[in-house]
Amino acid sequence: MYKIFIDGQAGTTGLQIHQQLQDRADLELLRISDADRKNIDTKRQIIIEADVVILCLPDKAAIETVQLAPLDKVRFIDASTAHRTNKDWVYGLPEMNDTQRSLIQSARLVSNPGCFPTGFLLPVIPLIEQAWLNPSSRITCSAISGYSGGGRKLVAAYEQQAREKPDEIWHSRPYSLQLAHKHIGEMQHFAKLDTAPLFLPSVGHFAQGMLVSIGLFSEFFFSDVNPDQVYELLASTYSDEPCINVFGPNDESQLLDGFLDPQANNGTNSLDIFVFGHAEQILLVCRLDNLGKGACGAAIQNLNLMLGKPELEGLSL
Repeated sequence: MYKIFIDGQAGTTGLQIHQQLQDRADLELLRISDADRKNIDTKRQIIIEADVVILCLPDKAAIETVQLAPLDKVRFIDASTAHRTNKDWVYGLPEMNDTQRSLIQSARLVSNPGCFPTGFLLPVIPLIEQAWLNPSSRITCSAISGYSGGGRKLVAAYEQQAREKPDEIWHSRPYSLQLAHKHIGEMQHFAKLDTAPLFLPSVGHFAQGMLVSIGLFSEFFFSDVNPDQVYELLASTYSDEPCINVFGPNDESQLLDGFLDPQANNGTNSLDIFVFGHAEQILLVCRLDNLGKGACGAAIQNLNLMLGKPELEGLSL
């Protein structure tokens, strides 16, 4: 039986990871009391006892916690942004390329990908790797996420607003308007873009779910490319990936009266890729659960790989 310590179990992501792992007979979940949560010596002993530590902490706390134990004895999955572009950590997105899965399996240090980057990278990387999309393209990406992505304080704020001011619901609120969202570096780095994408995220008044939209003009490509060709490339790339569904060009089967529901994959580890547009403009849209494939589902997928378990054990599609 493997021993797993979720550091930050009371947070939004940590709580969901715990709920999904607690009934597994092959795992023992180690606990730290609230009183000892900031006791360095107690935490160090629990970490050393664990086979894998899953960090669901703010960036600074994640960095400090990793330093509590010898890295050659303890394996970590970090759900924060602290180590995502660190060369000593393996990026935990198994579907990213042909070698990423094996790297995760043997890694001691795995950085869980961000929810927005997951939705950005999976449709963009194949276009870059096949030399279709110019890496110098000035790409614009917009996204809307459920308010659970902001953690417990934001969840409480949205729930309070709905309860106390139901006529003044925060339906959609863009943020990070200074164009310096902490996920941008991760998006540029792993897509191998020469220029950082212009990224505009928003929070919607729903708890979970996400849409990530990437707009591409025809001049961004090295040769003439249409939605049919983009679909064929993405469908071929992910044909063996059970978590990824690629819908045909301009497929409206998932639309309700012309609208795309960001919550349709909630409670699952599934990610949908849609290809819309025409010869002059192509729109790629990813749909995922920001707390599923975008956070705790990804962490469990990585954990399974690191422990040699079936990759999707305990996950729903």
